[in-house]
Amino acid sequence: MNGMLEKGKAEKHVEQVQYAAYKQFCDDTSGQKKAAIAAADEQIGILGADIEKFTSDAAQRAKEIAGHDEDISLWNGDIKATTKVRDIEKADYDATHKDYSESVDALGRAISTLKGQTADRTQASLSQVAALKGLSLIPDSAKASIASFLADDGLDVTAPEANAYEFQSQGVVDMLEKLLDEFIAKRTELEKEEHESKSAFQMLLADLTAQIARAEEERDTAAADKAKKLEAKATAEGDLADTTAVRAEDQKYLDDLTATCEQKATDFESRQQLRTEEMEAIDKAIEIISSGAVAGSAEKHLPGLVEVSSLVQLKSSEVPQLKSQERVAQFLQARAGQLKSRVLAALAVRVAEDPFVKVRKMIKDLIVRLMEEANAEAEHKGWCDTELATNEQTRTEKSDAVANLKSQIDELEASIVKETEEIGDLMTALSELAAAMEKATNLRAEEKETNEATVKDAQEAQTAVAQALTVLEEFYAKAGAATALLQQEPPPSFDTPYQGMQSENGGVVGMLEVIQSDFARLEAETKASEATAQKEYDVFMSDSKIDKESKETDVEHKTAKKEGEEKAVGVAKEDLEGTQKELTAALSYFDKLKPSCVESDVSYEDRVAGRKAEIESLQEALQILNGGGI
Repeated sequence: MNGMLEKGKAEKHVEQVQYAAYKQFCDDTSGQKKAAIAAADEQIGILGADIEKFTSDAAQRAKEIAGHDEDISLWNGDIKATTKVRDIEKADYDATHKDYSESVDALGRAISTLKGQTADRTQASLSQVAALKGLSLIPDSAKASIASFLADDGLDVTAPEANAYEFQSQGVVDMLEKLLDEFIAKRTELEKEEHESKSAFQMLLADLTAQIARAEEERDTAAADKAKKLEAKATAEGDLADTTAVRAEDQKYLDDLTATCEQKATDFESRQQLRTEEMEAIDKAIEIISSGAVAGSAEKHLPGLVEVSSLVQLKSSEVPQLKSQERVAQFLQARAGQLKSRVLAALAVRVAEDPFVKVRKMIKDLIVRLMEEANAEAEHKGWCDTELATNEQTRTEKSDAVANLKSQIDELEASIVKETEEIGDLMTALSELAAAMEKATNLRAEEKETNEATVKDAQEAQTAVAQALTVLEEFYAKAGAATALLQQEPPPSFDTPYQGMQSENGGVVGMLEVIQSDFARLEAETKASEATAQKEYDVFMSDSKIDKESKETDVEHKTAKKEGEEKAVGVAKEDLEGTQKELTAALSYFDKLKPSCVESDVSYEDRVAGRKAEIESLQEALQILNGGGI
């Protein structure tokens, strides 16, 4: 019964060691799973927010794309409508310009014919003049004068009626020349209006085209960004599904583990309670059996039980005791040689020398001590296994974390250097662009000022020339009328009557008309040049502003990215410092574990086997002492 009691104590202790190791496993695994579930919950929240943000951004981009499409459609409609209106204006201009050109050409031919006519070419002159009646632009009053002139086509242009005919013809010529000047001026004004209308149309078309190009570029950028947002959303949704699934698996494992561990705890408490009660019962039984009533009665009435009773064995004769003691000493000596056990060898010497009662107690004590050592070593082994596994996991995780953080810092620092260079390049480009825009603005202002001065001078010159022409035309009209009233031949020194210098190689009137035409052409060309230069400037400034805004946006984005990366580097370095400290602590703790858990000449299994053999040998020795065989 004493053996049963000792066995029960040993098994109870073994159970305690086993449960301690199992409880450590439950606590460690439960903590890891709870941490993983908490991290998954946090990640699920982040991914949900990211998905909502990506969805909102994609919707915003879709709205921007729709707005750009609407603007592009409207501007294309404006281009079509403006082009249609321009085509109508051009058609009207071509028709009107053709009428003026035909009228100018017909008037020129009629005037030339009338000025160069003689008596024998009167009929041809009348035909040229009669052709003017068919022109739509000739005023009705002029047509009436022409009709009146043609009504006298039967006039006999012989002396003395020749002067009267010449006077009448000169009146028609003056009228036609005035009409010719009016038609040329109106055709010139029409050409100026057409040029201005064409320039305005081209500028409007260029502006609409530039707006469409900008809108298309912005639309393409928004479409690309929308695609990226949708792709990021899909990726986040995939990650969310994976994280949710893994979290569910972790939660299920944690629930199962918790239930199992709780059940194990309940079972352990029940077993421990049962074993305690069992040992208490055995103690009570031993106490009863050891009492005088039981032991004395057994010795008196049950002599067959003397061999198995420890009380009776202690009272047995000396001869059997000595024989058993010798057999135990020999047995222990032999087993010590086989197991190479110093404990058994020392015990063999003590058995041969010590009294019988002390030997048996010494063997029992030694068995108990060896069992306690076995339990203690088993408990230590479980603790070592747990600590080594945890430490190895920590060292692996921290080593990987240190490597990842170093790699992350290297990547971030390389990106910061790149962003810094790109920002510098963009700032240089912006500075150069600003200088170019300022230079273009100054040149445009100077050119515009010069063109405006030129146009003003040309207009003032045309006004002055027109005034001079009016004075001269009035003078020559009077001079022509005066010479037409002469009824006698001019003095012998003159071949023809003097009517002023307008008839000499075009005269001063022709020269002024040429000057006026030159100034009109100068005004038109300067205005056209100004319009072209302004258009080119507007296009350049528009493109430059777009380029400037794009570069400034790039600078803002890259600066923000750089600042974020610099903050990330600081955080990563702090994390690296903390993780490195944790890794150093884990390595230091591993060095402390090695002497008691790793470094040993004999393996744990060999020590367990040797101790088991020693205990078995001691138990056999005890059996010999109790009267049994080997």
